[in-house]
Amino acid sequence: MSRKLIHVAAAAIRNSKGDYLIAKRSANQHQGGLWEFPGGKVEAGEEPLCALNRELEEELGIQVVTARPLIKVPYHYEDKSVLLDVFEVSEFEGEPWGREGQPVQWVMESDLDSYAFPAANRPIVDACLLPSSIAITPSFSDVADLERFSRQAISAGAEAIMLRAHDFSERDFIGAYQILNRLCEEEGGVLIANTSLELAEQHNIDALHLTSSRLDSLENRERFSGRWLSASCHNKDELALATLKGVDFISLSPVLETVSHPDAEPLGWECFRKIANECPMPVYALGGLSVEDLATAQRCGAQGMMSIRAWGA
Repeated sequence: MSRKLIHVAAAAIRNSKGDYLIAKRSANQHQGGLWEFPGGKVEAGEEPLCALNRELEEELGIQVVTARPLIKVPYHYEDKSVLLDVFEVSEFEGEPWGREGQPVQWVMESDLDSYAFPAANRPIVDACLLPSSIAITPSFSDVADLERFSRQAISAGAEAIMLRAHDFSERDFIGAYQILNRLCEEEGGVLIANTSLELAEQHNIDALHLTSSRLDSLENRERFSGRWLSASCHNKDELALATLKGVDFISLSPVLETVSHPDAEPLGWECFRKIANECPMPVYALGGLSVEDLATAQRCGAQGMMSIRAWGA
């Protein structure tokens, strides 16, 4: 698509309770009547963060104190194309209110899914809800080892566990899934199953990660009834396929050299940054990473990182 992108700076504003501020678009605006994350157009020659500061002062009467890049979302409507440059604002001065007459509302994180947003804002909702660090289970043959690893990873800061056990039978995989799911519920983490669509649907799994080959076989997003559908990508072609199939987020690898795949050519951080910033969904960095690489990954446009060895495997 050759249409010029309208560059917009937007904010996912959080208060001390972790709630998000959203605003309602007026009926006469593009995508009118829907809720959105506040922000506005970036002027020619203007830095996105400067534009965001200006827009939030004009729209809400607040001044940004602390902000970090959250996600970039290129999105093509039938009548226009936008690039949303989104920042998470975690500290601000002033009390936000609708200075232009727009309704504004603080929303609990768990309630974001119940609000109607423009299609271009949906990846922002996902970025607000998704964890920043995901621990992938090693190739253990014993469920007790999987549980030990998962408990250790959560204690070390992992916010989600991905169960990857390709050598397990379907029965053993589901048994391990049930054990780890109870653990994640107890510890407040998220469990993602790296398995087939058929097995996930059969057992009402809510978060499913597909290998690149399973992504290729997927018809469309509607085939999965759970909340989170993700996929492994290694290049722009697989990213384009993931976008076409409508997955919610992807892993992009390998970023750095890995012991498990020594012959794979690493992307490096600059290549990762370029691909991530062109991706219309949250992206996780994967491959050769340690816990200390999380900040670097986020500076390069990642939602966060996935790893096996970073969590003491």
